[in-house]
Parts: sequence; structure tokens; C-alpha cells
Amino acid sequence: MLIAADKFKGSLTAVEVAEHLTAGLRKARPEVDVEAVPVADGGDGTVAAAVANGFTRHEVEVTGPLGAPVTAAFALREGTAVVEMAEASGLQHLPPGVFVPLTATTYGAGELLLAAVEAGAHTVIFGVGGSATTDGGAGMLDALGAQLLDRDGDSIPWGGGGLRELVSADLSEMDPRLKNVEVVLASDVDNPLTGPKGAAAVYGPQKGATDEDVELLDGALTHFAEVLGEQEAAASPGAGAAGGIGFGALVGLRARFRPGIDILMEELGVEAAIGRASLVITGEGSLDEQTLHGKAPAGVAAAARRAGKPVVAVCGRLAIGKRDLAAAGIERAYALTDLESDVERCIAEAGPLLETLGERLAADQL
Repeated sequence: MLIAADKFKGSLTAVEVAEHLTAGLRKARPEVDVEAVPVADGGDGTVAAAVANGFTRHEVEVTGPLGAPVTAAFALREGTAVVEMAEASGLQHLPPGVFVPLTATTYGAGELLLAAVEAGAHTVIFGVGGSATTDGGAGMLDALGAQLLDRDGDSIPWGGGGLRELVSADLSEMDPRLKNVEVVLASDVDNPLTGPKGAAAVYGPQKGATDEDVELLDGALTHFAEVLGEQEAAASPGAGAAGGIGFGALVGLRARFRPGIDILMEELGVEAAIGRASLVITGEGSLDEQTLHGKAPAGVAAAARRAGKPVVAVCGRLAIGKRDLAAAGIERAYALTDLESDVERCIAEAGPLLETLGERLAADQL
């Protein structure tokens, strides 16, 4: 039996999900053989999943989204680094209730990329998601050596708002070591940079942007792409990921966009583990419409279906019906809210409830 589940956001890491679920399964069936491969789709928790699967964790001090120092981590194994932009520029680095949609910077994400290169990475899986930023990756490019200047020849201010002051951009002086590094842009979204489905319109409100802020940021990102002469890249899938840092990676790092779960399943050995399993258990905190569009459980279920292996899921809450589950290749879903209807208690007591759910799953499936 294989457990290949993502985190339950706000309550359990992917590693903890596997631990509690294993404990529950073994309460009901002590003899059961369980293999756990924690997974992620490129968003927050990606580095932790890589470390749980044999990568080495490295910590460095970088610039956070507010400009203050933060501690961030990347994972490294045999020349391949997993770099999670949220480690440097994520919402978790903002104080509770504080949002700075116009000034939050990805500068630290660039510093984190350079730290991975300095540690010996020649391939970087750049997981993007959970960002506090909407700057098109300008801060990241600044940290990597790009010259983004205003009319006076000074560096533009950090943040998406600062892009309005951009007059000239020169990416030719970026750190030369980057030319020998392959960068894979790993994301669970394929939004373009601008427009009604772009970084500002879709994700800006989650980062505190008002309607006026969204309009300003979308215009600033459009201006950024025009000054760079990269309107085609701005329309590419993934350009709008993580406040547009996908765009910065595509134009500045020659990154290749791939669905995060696909590349991470390869690196973490998920498909091989599926081949060894008689039953695959996947899941995440909320199984909903977003799950069906590039999230980790959908990717695991698709791989299991190709291998002819049955799949069930565990989750905190279930917000899609049996038909959608079946279309995704998931035979049945077990939700914590089946045991406890109070969502706040589900979050607070997720571990013990998941163990109980594991017992129920074992009774049904084994």
C-alpha cells in the first residue's frame, strides 16, 4: 500500500499526513505493508516533501517579501535542487492580517536560487505558489543581476507597483553561472501574466489587493512585459504563477514550464512506488474543483490509473461529488468532516482524526 498525499494546509504537513494515516491503518491491520512518499505540486511544502524523500535540506538567510531578512530553505540531491519561492517570498512571512500587494518583493527568491547554484545545483526545480508578491519576478531578476531602471537610471522600487516606473531593462549582466543551469518552472497553475485570468486579477485579492490595486498591478505587469519586449512570454502558460514570478523565470532563466506534480513525481520516485503498490492513497486538505486542475492528488491518481492501480483519497473536507472523483480516477474519498462536522475542530485535531479515518479506510479496503 502506498501513501502519496500532499499536506493538509493549515494543520498537517505531507509527512505528518503519512505518519498519522499509517498509524491508523496499522491499528486496524497491524500486518499491513505501508510505503509513504509525501508529495507536493510546487507550492508551499515542496521542499519538505523533497527532504522527506532523500534530498538534503539547506538553510540560508534571504530577503523576505517585506524587505526584512528571513530564513529560507532549499533541498539538494546530486546536483538537482528543489527551490520553493514561498520559502523566501511566501505569505507565511507576512504578519497576521498584513498584506502589501503593491510593494512585496521576490528579491529573496532570487537570492535563494543563487544559493542553490552556489551549493552545486545544475538543475533547479523551481516550485512556485503561495507567494505574497505580484511583481512579475522583477525582484528575483534584480537579485540575479538584472538592471531594471527608471528614467533617472536608478533601480525601480521593489514590488509590482514599482514596475510602473520602469523605463529600461537589461538582463545581459545576470549572474553568468545561470547560463549552465537548467530551470524547470514547477507550478499547479497555468495562468498568463496579465488579463482577466492573469496574476493580478485571479490571485491579487488573495494577497490583499483591492479592485484598484488589481487594475494598477495588471497595468504595471503589462508595462513590464512591453519594456522587456516579451509579450509572447507573458501569454505563456505559467507566466502568471506566484504573482508573475513564472514570467520572470521564463524570460530571465529560460525556464521550462511543467505541471509541478508531474516533475516532482519523477524526482520523488512516485511512479516507481505506485508500481510496487496494491492500493494507492492520495489526498490533501481540501478535495475540490481546484484539485482536478493540476493539484497533487489528481496527478497521483492519473499515474495510478495508467498503472492500473486502485486509488482512494483522504482529505479534510470533500467539496466535489462522486462523478468528479471517478473522472479523476479516485474510487472513494474519506474526509475528516465525515467524523467531525466542526471544521475548526477538524483543523485542530487533524492528526487523531486522520488516524481514525485510517482505521475506517483499512476496514473498507483491506
